[in-house]
Amino acid sequence: MKLETLKVRICFFGDSFINGTGDDECLGWVGRLCAAERRAGADLTVYNLGIRRDTSEDILRRWKPEAAVRLPVDSDGRLAFSFGVNDLAPDDELGRPRISEGASLQNAHDILSEASAWRPTLMMGPLPVTSSQARNDQIRSYSEQLSGLCASLGVPYFDAAPFAAEVYETWRKEADAGDGIHPNAESYSALASAIHRWRPWRRLFET
Repeated sequence: MKLETLKVRICFFGDSFINGTGDDECLGWVGRLCAAERRAGADLTVYNLGIRRDTSEDILRRWKPEAAVRLPVDSDGRLAFSFGVNDLAPDDELGRPRISEGASLQNAHDILSEASAWRPTLMMGPLPVTSSQARNDQIRSYSEQLSGLCASLGVPYFDAAPFAAEVYETWRKEADAGDGIHPNAESYSALASAIHRWRPWRRLFET
């Protein structure tokens, strides 16, 4: 099927990195990625449903009802998820995570198993781009487990670690100029380009 004949709706669920927080152009990687598809001829409707500080628990609770009203039965719908960094963020003086790693992975299983049984689904891995090496190591370990979970469910997984290593200096420079966490336009644009080249993303427009 030719790209220009498709009429696709995509819901993106996640946290501030889905939302594009920190981008002066208010596009983030989602807006840039989908704009590129529209320029290529896709009749694409995009729903950015990223919420700052959302955890996997929040997304588990809200994704299905929010998607259901945006992807009616007769629509060609897709789902994309990205979460996990907020789960691992320390929640108290002892540094315990907001959501334990085990609970987070169980939430991911529950979200992705139901989502992929309903619509074509992708998972974008968490970005290890904080200024703390210990936190980055924790995120990478979580990402590896999340990758294995996605493989067991047959859900394509975008491993963000190689991308983060390539753009780390630019990402940190932009983040440090802002709130210390979120980058700006250049880094989001680079992430959009990386996902645009990712084969599973391309396949969304071939089925």
